[in-house]
Amino acid sequence: HHERNRGKGAALRTAIAAATGDVALVQDADLEYDPAEFPLLLAPIERGRAEVVYGSRSFAAHSAYSFWFVIGNKLVTLWTNVLFNSYLSDMETCYKLMPLRVWRSLDLRSDGFDIEPEITAKLLRSGHRIYEVPISYAARGRVEGKKLTWRDGVTALWTLSRIRVAP
Repeated sequence: HHERNRGKGAALRTAIAAATGDVALVQDADLEYDPAEFPLLLAPIERGRAEVVYGSRSFAAHSAYSFWFVIGNKLVTLWTNVLFNSYLSDMETCYKLMPLRVWRSLDLRSDGFDIEPEITAKLLRSGHRIYEVPISYAARGRVEGKKLTWRDGVTALWTLSRIRVAP
C-alpha cells in the first residue's frame, strides 16, 4: 500500500519486495485481463518449457481499445524485437509471470508505465527467453479510466533504447 498513487512501477516494486512463494504474476486491478487464465500462463513453467511467460493479446476488433492504441503497441513491440533480436507479439502485456528470484534480479527502477518496457528489456538483455501464450483481453476506454497515451509510447521507445545501449 502506498499513501498516494506513485505509479504502476512503484506498485510493482513494492509488491515484488513483499511477495512470497515461487512465482509472481502481474494482475492490474482494472480486470482487462481475466484472472481465470492464470493456469494458462503457469502451464509452460510447470511443464518445464519456460521460465518467463507473457500473456499475448490478439487485439481482435471486439477487444481493442482503438486502432492507434494497437498500432502503438505493435510499434513498441517491433522496436523491442529489433533492439533485442527477439520475436515477441505483445511486449506491453500486463501478464508477465516468472520466478520471484528473476523478478528480483531485474533491479527495476521505473515508477510509471515505463516499467513494462523496462521489465522486457532487462529480461531480454540478460538472456531470458520469453514464452508467450494467447490470452483474452477486454480493453477499457478513456471513459472507463484508460490512462495510456502516445507519450507513454514514446517513453517506452526511449526506455527500450536506453537499456539496450547501457553498459
